[in-house]
Amino acid sequence: MYLRSKKALANVITSLLLQFTLILSGFIIPWLIIRTYGSSVNGVIASITQFLAFFSLIEGGIGGVVRAALYKPLARNDVITVSRTLKSAEKFFKNISYVFIAFLLLMAIGYPYLVSYGFNKTFIFTLVIILGFRTISQYLFGMTYQILLQADQKSYLTSLLHIIAVVLSTIIATILINLGASIHIVQLFSAFIFVLKPIALHIYVKRKYKIINDATEDKSALKQKWDGLGHHIAYFLHNRTDIVLLTLFTNVIEVSVYSIYLMVATGIRNLTTTFASGIEAVFGDMIAKGEKESLENNFNIFEFLFFLLTTVLFTSAALLILSFVSVYTKGVTDANYFRPLFAYILLAAEAAYCIRLPYHSVVIAAGHFKQTRNGAFLEATINILFSLALVNYFGIIGVAFGTLCAVSFRTIQYALYLSKNILNRSILKFIKRILVNSSAIVITVFISRLIPLTVVDNYFQWVVYACKISAITFFVTIFINYIFYRKDMSGLINIFKKMLKKKINF
Repeated sequence: MYLRSKKALANVITSLLLQFTLILSGFIIPWLIIRTYGSSVNGVIASITQFLAFFSLIEGGIGGVVRAALYKPLARNDVITVSRTLKSAEKFFKNISYVFIAFLLLMAIGYPYLVSYGFNKTFIFTLVIILGFRTISQYLFGMTYQILLQADQKSYLTSLLHIIAVVLSTIIATILINLGASIHIVQLFSAFIFVLKPIALHIYVKRKYKIINDATEDKSALKQKWDGLGHHIAYFLHNRTDIVLLTLFTNVIEVSVYSIYLMVATGIRNLTTTFASGIEAVFGDMIAKGEKESLENNFNIFEFLFFLLTTVLFTSAALLILSFVSVYTKGVTDANYFRPLFAYILLAAEAAYCIRLPYHSVVIAAGHFKQTRNGAFLEATINILFSLALVNYFGIIGVAFGTLCAVSFRTIQYALYLSKNILNRSILKFIKRILVNSSAIVITVFISRLIPLTVVDNYFQWVVYACKISAITFFVTIFINYIFYRKDMSGLINIFKKMLKKKINF
């Protein structure tokens, strides 16, 4: 258990560092692009990136399936089974790489006809190719080794490499933009940086793992890949549908507005999900070893932690996001970035997504892809139908509401499935957590309204205001949860104490 705790802490710490790095980079680069090239260019880049992400559907959730197949052989040090499973994954990724190349060419040719905001076709074509190169360098090369490290509770290694790549890419992009380079040159140099990560992964795995290179593939290891597809489609649509629909039915200015709010929302979401880094692998190890009591006890604490984090972070974000965006876009006049209702709906959708992570982690760790695929397909259907029905009438508000409805449905479905089929507990526990933390939100909003209105014209003033709001949210949420969940809070504190007492070996 101590070894698992050390690895889990290492994964959480490095993942937190990665998320802070991504958030900082995510604030700097779009800010520079909007002011240097305009909101339309920022919107086009955000749109192209989302369209390219459709390729991830081809991967079909194979990552989760492969991880689930690797937990038992890794726990037993079964090198042969590990090698055969990786061989199957490598063959799969190699085959879909050819599909991606064809997809990229078709998109480069067809996408210019979707955008009619003053860009010539050559500009769009070359930008799609460059962004596609970056996607394939991050996504395909070394993906098998990344999955192996995740399953072996060593996500901290991939996080460290990603941090280095993001920092270098941000520095180079900032320098090039300030030197007056074209957006194509900026994106091209950024893409080259991310080629370094898979190369480093390849070198590490070859040195540290006794992988049998000529092992025969184990086709049964990927037998649930089509079931994993449903889960991946739902995840994909949660992250990608809105911008794609806005591109098709509105314009790139609206896409730019959406992307700025999404940058904040996903930054908060990623900070929350950071605490899930490696937890799926820990649960997978417990399930593989038949440690049912340990699984149930640790899940209760993990569930408590995620409700606590989600409530604190997203309540604070809801109270602060409008003032932040006003400072961030100060001086920008080519788009209206003040969208309060949209901001609240988007944050609610991301909060609902974060709440379900503990349930999702256990389901994936247990390999229950087939049993839960219908819920994934229903989530995707709800998202598409609601968003399509509302986008023409309500624009970004409509697509955000469609996402909220879909994510809320799936979160409830996950909680029901886990209660009945894996942990065998009452669904009332889930409902109680919702009610307790909802009361914390209401009290926080009420108290925050008592604070005298503060003029926020710059980042310093915003930080001061944010500290006040965050402190109120934190203490109210902690107090309310302490009243109802003293045992869970005590268990969480004890876990952190044990983790910190042990030396972490990277």
